[in-house]
Amino acid sequence: MLASPLMQRAMLVALIVGAAAPVVGTFLVQRRLALMGDGIGHVALTGVALGWLVGNWAGLVPQDSLALPGAVLAAVIGSVVIELVRERGRTSGDLALALMFYGGIAGGVLLIKVAGGTNANLVSYLFGSISTVSTADLAWTVGLAVLILVVGVGLRHALFAVSQDEEFARASGLPVRLLSMVVATLAALTVTVAMRVVGALLVSALMIVPVAIAQIVARSFGRTMMLASALGATVSLVGLVLTYWQDIPPGATIVVLAIAVYAAVAVLHPLLRRPVPIGDPHPDLVDDLLIVDDVSDDPACLPDVTETTPRAGKANLTTG
Repeated sequence: MLASPLMQRAMLVALIVGAAAPVVGTFLVQRRLALMGDGIGHVALTGVALGWLVGNWAGLVPQDSLALPGAVLAAVIGSVVIELVRERGRTSGDLALALMFYGGIAGGVLLIKVAGGTNANLVSYLFGSISTVSTADLAWTVGLAVLILVVGVGLRHALFAVSQDEEFARASGLPVRLLSMVVATLAALTVTVAMRVVGALLVSALMIVPVAIAQIVARSFGRTMMLASALGATVSLVGLVLTYWQDIPPGATIVVLAIAVYAAVAVLHPLLRRPVPIGDPHPDLVDDLLIVDDVSDDPACLPDVTETTPRAGKANLTTG
């Protein structure tokens, strides 16, 4: 398996995309825009078809030479537009995402027909086709993934502030609009690099599910991002290896494996978590509050408390 050039390219793409996608997904989850990846993925299909159309007019061989650049362009434009619409409040977030869903699919199907292709040409972009990754696709994917990791990790503190509370970030002097555009652009780039791994219809799962797993275990934003990135790379690589031995689709296998890990962690984590010890956290200090329960609610039954320090006091709280 490791000696095959095809598997070498596929495994490298799966590893890089699996690590980069959850980094952006962490910000989207924090902004409560978990489905934004789906909307951008549908818009990217229009870009793929537009790349086919331009390649056909230019006489390029193969015709889909400009499919990935077209997807990047369309996804970035779509993400920026949806962010502007959301920011100005003229359209609610879910309605704007719905418009991206329907418009992206319709535009892709229409343009691919105009380009002389068929809907079958969009299948590999809809569901992923990592086995067909070429050297040019590998170069595009590595370059964009490195950019996503550098910007996402390098600006994580500022992007977290904007994603957590825009008003607080604005009061702190951060360029909220610019940083919001950065998050939208990173999401668009992530969608385009992950299309060949899991497809436009499943790309959001690779961005969100590892983050959901990490949130169960991690207790900070930074640890959540690192753990989600490691989980994304792991499930992508393991899913791809499984498809080498079994004739099953890679994209769907990776997503199903990630969801299975989430289910296992959600069930086992509460059982394996160490219980919080119950007791007096400061046994060396004198208690200044005594609680009388239902068994003995007569204040006369309270034991005498000797004040060992000048500032110690006694108080009786009767319940029942």
